[in-house]
Amino acid sequence: MKHLELIAAIRAGSADAALVRLYGEEALEAQKARYIAAVEAFTALYGTDRELGIYSVAGRSELSGNHTDHNHGCVIAASVDLDIIAVAAPREDSVIRVKSEGFPEDVVDVSVYTEPDAGKYATSASIIAGMSRAFSDKGLTVGGFDAYTTSSVLKGSGLSSSAAFEDMIGNLLSHMYNGGKVDNVEIAKMAQFAENKFFGKPCGLMDQMACAVGGIIAIDFADTAAPVITKETFDITAQGYNLCIVNTGGNHADLGDDYASVPAEMKAVAAHFGKAVLREVDEEAVIAAIPELREKVGDRAILRTLHFFAENKRVAAQKDALEHDDLDGFFAGVLASGRSSFCYLQNVYTVKNLTEQGLSLALCLADRALAGKRAAWRVHGGGFAGTIQAFVPTDAVADFRKTMDAAFGDGACIVLRIRPDGAVRIL
Repeated sequence: MKHLELIAAIRAGSADAALVRLYGEEALEAQKARYIAAVEAFTALYGTDRELGIYSVAGRSELSGNHTDHNHGCVIAASVDLDIIAVAAPREDSVIRVKSEGFPEDVVDVSVYTEPDAGKYATSASIIAGMSRAFSDKGLTVGGFDAYTTSSVLKGSGLSSSAAFEDMIGNLLSHMYNGGKVDNVEIAKMAQFAENKFFGKPCGLMDQMACAVGGIIAIDFADTAAPVITKETFDITAQGYNLCIVNTGGNHADLGDDYASVPAEMKAVAAHFGKAVLREVDEEAVIAAIPELREKVGDRAILRTLHFFAENKRVAAQKDALEHDDLDGFFAGVLASGRSSFCYLQNVYTVKNLTEQGLSLALCLADRALAGKRAAWRVHGGGFAGTIQAFVPTDAVADFRKTMDAAFGDGACIVLRIRPDGAVRIL
């Protein structure tokens, strides 16, 4: 559709069913206005005489399995209604131009930028090039396009803004040049390749998978080439709960070393046993080898390893709880995961700045605010800074939000909806 036709279609309700499915009935009008504004922003940048499409990719919330995916562990995650949307049109050359709201435009000739470049690590351009290379390596068609994106996934919030952007580039390449037939699981794998090789971050696969696939999913990464994905039908809202994310104001931007240390230390323990990842190591062998491991890799690496083993067991128990509508069992796992992440994984604050412990403070306030209630809370995402999550009874959300906003600023507490779809084309 051309831009005026597309705007008219949105106003007339052509996208209503899709938008209600993603955001809920109460958010429909606000989302229609948001999508129309994005179309207008695209045309102001790239012209009116273009055939446009509109796309969405979810942010994600990790529900269980903190820092296990990179060592082939197990996780439970969910897509949420904070997302990145794109208005895009194909080009006739190999240049991809992406203007993300609030950021400079990226211009990448994907026929030229085909190899990782350390000088471009940690840039959006590297993600664009990495996704294009991944598509080419799979024998898929790659071409240029212009895109305007706007995101409600807060950067540095632990909701995976980078993974959503990676998946969006794959979503666009799939629909514009491959008939929309590239499976979202494959897009997620290619996104991990782009982040590992071109962006320069040794991430796991959970973020990309949760953003792309959608809904609540349990993922077993024992075989990363063919992860076992189980869709869960458990409905948090129907149980009378909201998933609240509290943004403490910390940012992930300068914490690359902290994040990299977690998989590196776990893999150092695995290497002691001649294995590549902890999933291949026997837990009792680790316990028996603690004296020599203390000398070789240090105590923190052992603690993080024991967290990995315990977290995998928790994920299995929580998956079973979800499948049997056992809310208490699920919440018990959330709280246990939070304690283990704080004490053993040690990703609640960075040792680079011990005076800044926003996550610790938020967890303490959640403990006070939800004491005596049927609820649960824990560190959210990669940790070290950013956000916590809490499952809060609907009738307690207002007071919980008031407490958190008072401490961290208006709007710090974000009430989320788990959405059923990940990477999609709207119109």
